[in-house]
Amino acid sequence: MAMEINVSEMRRVRLFEVMGRVDSTNATELGSTLDKAADDGNNNLVLDLSGVEYMSSAGLREMVRILKRVKRNGGDLRIANPSERVKEVLELAGLDSIFEIYPTQVEAVGSF
Repeated sequence: MAMEINVSEMRRVRLFEVMGRVDSTNATELGSTLDKAADDGNNNLVLDLSGVEYMSSAGLREMVRILKRVKRNGGDLRIANPSERVKEVLELAGLDSIFEIYPTQVEAVGSF
């Protein structure tokens, strides 16, 4: 399954629901989608990763890059409901201490 991203505009947050596989062939697409939100002045971002079955290091790099970018502008990139596989990858990479991770989309969005 290819990657699919649904974007929702909320009051204080831009929500990205990512589904499928995030790998070296499409990680830059994820990055540019998130960059576009930051370009528009949206620095409070939530990534719902419940539908992601595979996350490569290229996908993790894009997430870290955007996190640094929005934090410079006073925002944050928070993760909602990562699938078990993604949670494992985040822990193995030591990124579970860098990202704020929430069990549900509602909690992640409400945390801003």
